[in-house]
Amino acid sequence: MTIASAVSSDGAAIAYRTLGDPAARPLLLVHGWAQSSACWGPDLLAELATRFRVVAMDLRGHGHSTVAAEGYDSAAQWADDVEAVLDAAGIGDGAGAILLGWSYGGIVVSDYLAARGEGRVAGLVLCGAVTSISRSAGGAVGPAMIEVTSNGAFDERPGKAVAALASFGTAMMRRGDGTSGQRIFGLSLATPPAVRQKLLTRRVDNDETLRALTIPALVIHGEHDGVVLPSAGQANAEMIPGGRYVGFAESAHAPFIEETPKFLSELDAFAAAL
Repeated sequence: MTIASAVSSDGAAIAYRTLGDPAARPLLLVHGWAQSSACWGPDLLAELATRFRVVAMDLRGHGHSTVAAEGYDSAAQWADDVEAVLDAAGIGDGAGAILLGWSYGGIVVSDYLAARGEGRVAGLVLCGAVTSISRSAGGAVGPAMIEVTSNGAFDERPGKAVAALASFGTAMMRRGDGTSGQRIFGLSLATPPAVRQKLLTRRVDNDETLRALTIPALVIHGEHDGVVLPSAGQANAEMIPGGRYVGFAESAHAPFIEETPKFLSELDAFAAAL
């Protein structure tokens, strides 16, 4: 695995990991709020690398990327960040890439598609994802997200933030190993409080972008998700022409950890049909 960085339009360094056969179909992984490319875990990344050329980016302010002062409320900047990573990784027009956005990553990949179109992209996967921060049904968050943002997730006092994010971390996974749960919790704490807040103060609606898509889309959602409601996933699947919704009966917000074999099976079938 290689960790590299791309330079976005405002000069921010956007870090990304690459692994897998360079000749395989590209799979861009875009993580969620207060996470990083480490969220996927080494085991899943290794499995994906046997199937795809995996590119897992760190959003600005997260992981190894620049903690920029600005850009978190700009759809155009998010699109530029994704484009910079695709450019740096050599994923150009006609590459047939799959974009996979988890949670907040669904907004980021939608921002990219709205600004740059489908030229490099053959398919879209949304996992436990929102695509808007608005009154759109595709942006419906659950009680765990409402609670964490109301009870100290943005606080700079460690004790306050740890308590808020601990309850959030518990809600992320219904099942799965303890090491993965602690990794998710640790990544939340490692994300600067100001970044946690800035990501959620923007307003964006990608409904029209979804309705205009011509690429296939797979929407995966845990049926016990209290962070992003399953209704958001269902709404997003309905907005995308040809979108397919798959509920994961044993999962909360991280089906790729909680039901990894089913996640891989669904992704394999989706990729094979492109």
